[in-house]
Amino acid sequence: MSNPFEVNSARWSDRSRLLFICLVVFLDFLATGILIPLIPPLVRQFNNQAFAVGLTFTAFAIGQFTVSPLLGDLSDRYGRRPILLISTLGGMIASLLLGVAPTIELVLVSRFLDGLTRGNLLVGQAYIADITPRQHRAKNFGLLGVALGLAFILGPGLGGGLSRISLQAPTIVAGGLYLVTALLVWFGLPESLSIVQRRKEPLQWVNLNPVMQIVKAFQRSSLKLLLIVTFLLNFAENGLRSNLQVLTAQRFELSIVQNAILFSYLGVISVLMQGIAIRPLLKRVAERKLIVVGLGLMVLGYSGVAIAPSIGLLYGALTFNSVGFGIASPTLLSRLSKGVSEQEQGFLMGAIQAIASLTLILSPAIAGLKFDRISTGAPYWMGAILLSIAALMLVRNSRFAKSNS
Repeated sequence: MSNPFEVNSARWSDRSRLLFICLVVFLDFLATGILIPLIPPLVRQFNNQAFAVGLTFTAFAIGQFTVSPLLGDLSDRYGRRPILLISTLGGMIASLLLGVAPTIELVLVSRFLDGLTRGNLLVGQAYIADITPRQHRAKNFGLLGVALGLAFILGPGLGGGLSRISLQAPTIVAGGLYLVTALLVWFGLPESLSIVQRRKEPLQWVNLNPVMQIVKAFQRSSLKLLLIVTFLLNFAENGLRSNLQVLTAQRFELSIVQNAILFSYLGVISVLMQGIAIRPLLKRVAERKLIVVGLGLMVLGYSGVAIAPSIGLLYGALTFNSVGFGIASPTLLSRLSKGVSEQEQGFLMGAIQAIASLTLILSPAIAGLKFDRISTGAPYWMGAILLSIAALMLVRNSRFAKSNS
């Protein structure tokens, strides 16, 4: 019997492998999306404070931050498929534990475990980098963004419907989806990283330290500026996402259903941008220019959210933000992936996810404090300022401004 972790891609085209890895990531995040509306009522069974709900997101982010660089590094050494399997099965265990947790402490443990094994996106990104020529990576990363957008359009609604049966029903369905995803990876997904391409040097203690992995990434001159921009982009976006429902409830008194419609609309915009619009844009505009344009549109969006006096103008401002993010995010990821060798794609994606997790730990609390103590628009002015700084850094950097792509 052949080794299930060896390359098995002779009968697969790159297009087929691309669609398959997008399906794997879609199913993984569909399960995640199902759990989103479930977590607050599960927590409120034990603790009715908003702070307790916030702790579940912090527990997840800490778990993700702790091991993301390690998972990426391991995928460079042992292949993508083993890490995809570990991540998917870990998600299944965390989901089922969430459903049966008898205390708030075990709810937090389940979210921490989910964060610890949340490697499918970063490994999926590395998988796409493995099979995609450099000039096509931005549009293929955009296709992965479509999978994420669809998952977060469908998942919360499905989770809300299942919760009418019981609070445990969504966790069971999510666990089943994780199991189906693991089976698809085991039996269907060919390995993208051949044994020859894998990193050969032994694993060191530094590889277990997420802070040192981020430091190593920042020490690369080809990555430093773009990683700073990545940090600023994620810091701003996580502040908006964590605080937007608070804003809509206080300023516009939107209901849960109205907020769900709003987030579904933003998901649709994301799918349209990353699935359709990004491809023709890449044919006409250099990647470096697209990143700056995307950041500029986001600045307009954040500024609009800060001052929007009506629902219509809020939708308009968020449209600018979603369009900008749909342009900037996959293009920025493409530029970063070109800054390392083929043997280091997992390391890079792990460092990027660790940076994103760090912002998820910090940004929601800071945005909330600004909202409470300064004004309802303060978190969004903060985001606009950070994104303006990111755009100006790129424009003023002569190496980046003169690059051909």
